Order: sequence, then C-alpha cells, then structure tokens
Amino acid sequence: MNNYIIAPSILSADFANLGEDVTRVIDAGADFIHFDVMDNHYVPNLTVGPMVCKSLRDYGIESTIDVHLMISPVDEIIPDFAKAGANYITFHPEATKHVDRTIKLIKDYGCMPGVVLNPATNVSVLEYCLEQIDMVLLMSVNPGFAGQKFIESTFDKIEEVREMIDSVNPSIRLEVDGGINLDNIGKAAKSGADTFVAGSAIFNSKNYKQTISQMREIISKS
Repeated sequence: MNNYIIAPSILSADFANLGEDVTRVIDAGADFIHFDVMDNHYVPNLTVGPMVCKSLRDYGIESTIDVHLMISPVDEIIPDFAKAGANYITFHPEATKHVDRTIKLIKDYGCMPGVVLNPATNVSVLEYCLEQIDMVLLMSVNPGFAGQKFIESTFDKIEEVREMIDSVNPSIRLEVDGGINLDNIGKAAKSGADTFVAGSAIFNSKNYKQTISQMREIISKS
C-alpha cells in the first residue's frame, strides 16, 4: 500500500476550540483524525471519551476518525465509540482477555478493527489475528503522553510488520504513533509505514498546511 495517510492527533489540539481547530487541520490536508483515548489505568493519563467524538461529528467533521483505545478493560466502551462515529477502533492486546472476541465486537458495530503494539510488545501477537484486522498500529513511544521522543528501534519493527502484512493482505494499514515529525517521517515511510499519527508536530506548528505539505514531500522522496 502506498497511499499515505496523515492523521493528526487531537491530543495536541486546542480543546477550547476543538471543532474549529480540527476543521483547520482537515482543510490543511489531514486525512484522518486520530483519537488517543486514555483511562488513567492502562496508561498514566486521562483524556477523551465518546462524547468528544460525537461532538466533532455533530460539529460537521466528516473525515475518517481513527480511535486508539488505551483503556482496560476495553470491550465495554467499544459500542459507545462506534455509535459516536468512529471508523477505525484499535486496541492493545494486553487490555483484553480475548483478542479475537474484541476484534469481532468492533466489526459487529460496523467499525474497522486494529491491534496496537507497544514498543516492547512482540509482533508474534499478530500471527493469529492479522487476517481479521484492518490496521496495525505500532507505538514508537510508551503510551500516555504527547511530545515524547521517537524510539529508534521502531524502524526495525515497522519493517518486520510490513513483511507480515504484505504476506497476508497488503491493504491492512500500518500506522505509527509517537514522536513522528519532519525529521523521522521519511525513514518511517521507507521502513514500510503508510499511516502517520502526528500530534505536536502539526498542532504546535505555526502553519498546519505547510507542515503537512512538508511531510508529504518528505514521504514522497523516501
């Protein structure tokens, strides 16, 4: 797959003017809108719930919403995000007792499921579920906070998972999240990622359109 996706994370957006800020970033060229959902239990932070997702839909946001659930237990909130307007819902295998059941639950509610691997989570967890999912999300930081530095070993992991995906179904998206910026997005693309979550690098920039355009240019040369 080579249709690259830029997915700004609202964790770094202006929450006092969230609808307006998300509209600005979409108009600037963003493809997906990424939600980082944290429960202060599975990860040491507390962020947004389904109400925020629904509010953006009610505001008029029509772009693909990519919801990353960093919560445990995870199954109970999946229907709420599906009803609120999520398109992709990804979860951590450590956050559920039954990975297969959680994947099926996401599908039952009409969303595309994905599995998230933390930096130290072995890729072997994908062997028996890859055919059932639409996205693999690789964390390039330890989940919990925005603005962390990219973990360099993630590049090797991207390459490994890309090989797995291509052998099963090349249409599965390979997303990378954490510390993505203008300095490393090219190498991440070259390693095999096709979907890039960028929070601080976009929302903290002075010109969203310029930053996203620069990212696309770097990717095109990778």
